[in-house]
Amino acid sequence: MCGIFAYLNYNVNRDRRYILEVLFNGLRRLEYRGYDSAGISIDSSDLTQIHHTISSKSLPPLVFRQEGNIDSLVKSVNEEVTATDLSLEESFSIHAGIAHTRWATHGEPAPRNSHPQSSGSGNDFVVVHNGVVTNYEVLKATLVRHGFTFESETDTEVIPKLAKYVFDQANEGEGDHSVTFTQVVIEVMRHLEGAYALVFKSPHYPNELIACKRGSPLLLGVKDLAEDLSNGASFHDLKFLTKSEQPKELFFSSDAQALVEHTKKVLVIEDGEVVHIKDGGVSIFKFDNDKTRANGTLPRSESVQRALSVLEMEVEQINKGHYEHYMQKEIHEQPESLTTTMRGRLIRGDSCKAKSVLLGGLKDHLKTIRRSRRLVFIGCGTSYNAALAARPILEELSGVPVTMEIASDLLDRQGPIYREDTAVFVSQSGETADTLNALEYALENGALCVGITNTVGSAISRNTHCGVHINAGCEIGVASTKAYTSQIVVMAMVALVIGDDTISSKGRRESIIDGLFDLPNKVREVLKLDQEMKDLAKLLVSEQSLLVFGRGYNYATALEGALKVKEVSLMHSEGILAGEMKHGPLALVDENLPIVVIATRDACFTKQQSVIQQLHARKGRLIVMCSKGDGSLVCPGESCRVIEVPQTEDCLQPVINVVPLQLLAYHLTVLRGYNVDQPRNLAKSVTTQ
Repeated sequence: MCGIFAYLNYNVNRDRRYILEVLFNGLRRLEYRGYDSAGISIDSSDLTQIHHTISSKSLPPLVFRQEGNIDSLVKSVNEEVTATDLSLEESFSIHAGIAHTRWATHGEPAPRNSHPQSSGSGNDFVVVHNGVVTNYEVLKATLVRHGFTFESETDTEVIPKLAKYVFDQANEGEGDHSVTFTQVVIEVMRHLEGAYALVFKSPHYPNELIACKRGSPLLLGVKDLAEDLSNGASFHDLKFLTKSEQPKELFFSSDAQALVEHTKKVLVIEDGEVVHIKDGGVSIFKFDNDKTRANGTLPRSESVQRALSVLEMEVEQINKGHYEHYMQKEIHEQPESLTTTMRGRLIRGDSCKAKSVLLGGLKDHLKTIRRSRRLVFIGCGTSYNAALAARPILEELSGVPVTMEIASDLLDRQGPIYREDTAVFVSQSGETADTLNALEYALENGALCVGITNTVGSAISRNTHCGVHINAGCEIGVASTKAYTSQIVVMAMVALVIGDDTISSKGRRESIIDGLFDLPNKVREVLKLDQEMKDLAKLLVSEQSLLVFGRGYNYATALEGALKVKEVSLMHSEGILAGEMKHGPLALVDENLPIVVIATRDACFTKQQSVIQQLHARKGRLIVMCSKGDGSLVCPGESCRVIEVPQTEDCLQPVINVVPLQLLAYHLTVLRGYNVDQPRNLAKSVTTQ
């Protein structure tokens, strides 16, 4: 949700055209997060050539903002460049630019509400912001009393105006630069409540960028252009962050996807950190809310040292390859993503060694987990559905009660969490706002907190006591596909690890491990239904609604399949627990409404056969998903359409069964002419509440 990208070149000549292209391309890499407007800010002149004082301030930075997609922004920038005779060939040895994609929370999508937001007509401070400032109304009222005029409806606009107010107050009666950029930003942070990631730019501090965060994700990327990467230099060497005259490029980004094509050397900025880029160096400060003004001046913070880490990502992962859409690519990548998820974690066993699962992130906490009074799984959307799919096997193998919580609902009602509980937080991004707030709540209540996420270095992976990375690889399509199936597999492996001290379930565990080894091949097989699902989509393309009935392990499949259809094809769809059919949903059944029934072989198979018979008796328009060879058993006469899928262990069957529904959602969306990868009103990472 929203995207920040910033670029600073130091001691390397870059013309304005190049700088714009880097910023635009950075925004394109963040499009998948969801947005409805975009903007950038660059310099109007080479600030290194201008003497900078309060009385003769350098020219204000240029700000371009536009509603709509990145191409609309590019077009408007080109038009303005032409109209103002701004030279795209002008070269800068040092230049700092910032860019943003906005997903509207306060104020409609419009140029005035887009970012960067400014302190006023002179653009003394411009800011890009992800997150929500919860106390913005109080700050706005205070700033209005001090003579500030607001032009947007955003919560963000208070931030640059507050920065200008702090700067002006600190410099009253004193010389220019008596206050540092870092001091200004830290004082601004002191007044902000909520979750945010911010990048500031100011002509008062030319060729500098400063970033800070609380809650929302933000990374720093460093590319040393003089460094010979073949000489074996350590990426963790602190010299990459120190001041030097070596040519380099530095980046801020909400997501690693926008950095990997430039550099793999990154720093994951932590909550409360302020990162200041100046003179080719990076200074990192810790925000301390307890520090107060001394003698009316702003307090100074001590810098801290951090080392860079290496991105485990390749450029190929963020490209579509020969696929038309990221969602299509990610559906078809699932055999490989599942293999990667299980790599090094499954032990086949031999004559002297049992089949088992090794999850290093949990091994030191297994005794505590097994002694828990209950396991509480907490997530939102697709992540919640994945946990729901794994609940039966977790209960079966662990012997511990498993409860499910939607993160926002847990917080709304302040549901009880005890010290004897193990709380498991499931999130693809590891930055989901509601899930993070639930994590904070569980930590306060003393529960053991476990994270299951796809993002190394995310807030959930850093703040939980232990956890498992699902290693599904980069997922760019807003509608989660491969992350969902990898989450189910990880939670099945968690169940195996928790239950591996029980002799009575040894045979069951070994059967599941065999099923896990064979699962990628079964997914390859089910992906061959692609054309069949496209043909089905053609029959359903003009329909208004779709019902999906599931039971047992596949109740979650019904929910997730319906969610996929709903979020990308914009068709109303509803996942229904088949056992509840006669308690209301049966009233909807007629010969026109398409109904998918999941009836693969498991303990609920005969019950699903009964559901199919009852729907058929009421002339339901049936689409039945069954195990291979069971078509004649589940389909009464020739009255329904049958989708046959490979059979696997019952607890792993949801991984197989969801794939045809993913394909159906994809093809419905393409046929209906909607944006597959960026569904209307939705964002990949929901970092606001």
